[in-house]
Amino acid sequence: MGDRIFALDGLERAILELFSEILFKDLAIRLVNVAEADKAAWLKGETITVVGDHDPALMKYFDCTRSGPRSAFDSNVVYQFEIMEYILDFGFDRLGADQPQINHPVLVTECPCNPIQSRSKMAELLFESYGVPSVAFGVDAAFSYKYNQHLGICSNDGLAICSGFNTSHAIPFLNGEPVYEACCRTNVGGYHITDYLKQLLSLKYPHHMSKLTWEKVEELKMEHCYIAPDYLSEVRLFQKGGEKAEEKTRCWQLPWTPAPVEEAPSEEEIARKAALREKQGQRLREMAEAKRFNRINDLENEIGELEMLLQRLSHATEDDVPSILARTVYASKKDLESALAKAALSLRKAKGEPIEVVEKMDVSLSEKYNLINVPDDMLTPEQLKQKKKQIFIKSTSEARLQKKQKQAEEEIERERKRKLEEERRLENPERYLEEMRAKHRDLSDKIEQRKRLKTNGGHNNGYHNASGGGVGRGERLNSSQRERMRLLTTAAFDRGKGEDTFGAKDEDWQLYKLMSRDNDDDEDDKPDPDEAELARISSRLQEIDPTFIFKAEAGSSSAEAPRFRPLTKEDFQIILGVERFRCTEVLFNPNLIGIEQAGVDEMAGISIRRLPAKYQGQGVEERITSSILVTGGSSVFPGMQRRLEAGIRAIRPCGAPIKIFQASDPILDAWRGASVYAAAAQFERQTFSRMDYYEKGEDLLRNYQLAYTII
Repeated sequence: MGDRIFALDGLERAILELFSEILFKDLAIRLVNVAEADKAAWLKGETITVVGDHDPALMKYFDCTRSGPRSAFDSNVVYQFEIMEYILDFGFDRLGADQPQINHPVLVTECPCNPIQSRSKMAELLFESYGVPSVAFGVDAAFSYKYNQHLGICSNDGLAICSGFNTSHAIPFLNGEPVYEACCRTNVGGYHITDYLKQLLSLKYPHHMSKLTWEKVEELKMEHCYIAPDYLSEVRLFQKGGEKAEEKTRCWQLPWTPAPVEEAPSEEEIARKAALREKQGQRLREMAEAKRFNRINDLENEIGELEMLLQRLSHATEDDVPSILARTVYASKKDLESALAKAALSLRKAKGEPIEVVEKMDVSLSEKYNLINVPDDMLTPEQLKQKKKQIFIKSTSEARLQKKQKQAEEEIERERKRKLEEERRLENPERYLEEMRAKHRDLSDKIEQRKRLKTNGGHNNGYHNASGGGVGRGERLNSSQRERMRLLTTAAFDRGKGEDTFGAKDEDWQLYKLMSRDNDDDEDDKPDPDEAELARISSRLQEIDPTFIFKAEAGSSSAEAPRFRPLTKEDFQIILGVERFRCTEVLFNPNLIGIEQAGVDEMAGISIRRLPAKYQGQGVEERITSSILVTGGSSVFPGMQRRLEAGIRAIRPCGAPIKIFQASDPILDAWRGASVYAAAAQFERQTFSRMDYYEKGEDLLRNYQLAYTII
């Protein structure tokens, strides 16, 4: 390995900058030698440890969103050093330092104003576990600023604004050295942008939440998001719509399989199906003919047997008749004749011969109701009961027949009216359509007025209730209904005797007659002919008028069931409109996600105001604002410099010079600056050794500060 110098990071983003081939996010998970046994352990639900991209094949079994990952960082401060040891193991292993001890000085980057406990634990870990000879600590944003100063991008005096994964910092530089007393920090970074974008898209597309994974939202953020120059103006632009809003809208198409489209059958296919149907119909007709032929043969055989039996009975004596009938299923000669008549009738039906229905009905009725015309004094008590039963059955049958006849006549009348109506429509379609619309409008107004009268009553007694027009139940009752209510409340209880005597007298039951007469007038349960006619006209208008929209009432049985349209390509699209700049706005307005802290533009003014008194005056503020460097992974969004300049200009005096530069590589410049620093000849004098740490302890680390002027 030669004299290679290692620069390690105390922050997860700085680790990314050091090990450019390793991807570290907020999840710094412990190292494990990933093998097939670990995959089996994960599938069994056991806990395993994964760091970086050690085994990409294992990551398909590992869902960070559903597990409980442990991070070595609290925001951007290391506090879980057991996990940090796994991360360092992984880093050293990737760099090829597989010896028992690391015999090279180590440069570790940390956040500004890092707590002394975290710095001390990191030094202890490096000295005790890895045996490094010496350690140095520096701030990643300072390394990035000094590296870009070395490239000539920024000046010796300036301001570094670093927006990372969890936090954002503003550090002023004077004479090439950072002034940590004036630095400013906000707990907003790339993690909050991704999380906010994920929330916005999940609320907008709740049916595609499974597709909106953290990794995919992170990819959408880096590919499509930008920072609006003026947030309110950009929001109004999208509210109004138009070509500009359409140009700024992005679409993510989810996997989608279109529903199969049924093609119209060809003429050959139609002919083939028609021939097949004809063949099936011919087969069914042949089967029906064979069945009818067998039925005719069975009936002829049955009639022949019945005739032979009747002939035998006619030649037999009265004493022999019971013995002959005992060997059959018939109880008397009359039953035998009735069975013969039924068989003959069935045979005529099977052969398609006309049937004398009237004569049959007359005969059957005279036989069935033979006691109706007999006087009561000539009947026994049992026959009287049978006569009453026959009268009831006959009246019911006649009523049923009359009802069927009436329905048939009504159907004929409706068919006649339908034909006449169709003739009128064909004669003058426009006039017919106008008449139907007028009828629909009149009937709708009539039904609505009747319902309104039923709800509010025919009068309002000179007042309305507080709800604005409705009245009480008492005002909706007519005089007969109010009388009925009075009788029900007064007659049911006898106040004089103190006990319930209702029903003891026959006249008490007159109440039910009154109630029955009152209910006869109540037509709530009867079908309304106007509503039926309105439904018919609405159905007719739907057929002939494509512009007609039928408005079914709530709870109406005629309302059609909702029709679900098939899913299309547009249903599987994630549209990024205002979300593109709304998520990144948290860098300038953290209160959008409930963080009451300053935005990155306000941090510049706060850092300048915090400068110690010895740096005030002599144009220091102008020199600082003339060289503002933007670095960090969350500063790569388009529009960052323009928005930051507008925000800083709003808090600075009019005419103050403001120049903002972006780092050459906002993500890796911190690592490049640390590499240049570690390769300098003066680097050895900036480190402290293991012996110094053992002798002086935390006091040495408390006052330790790296000098950046050697870059």
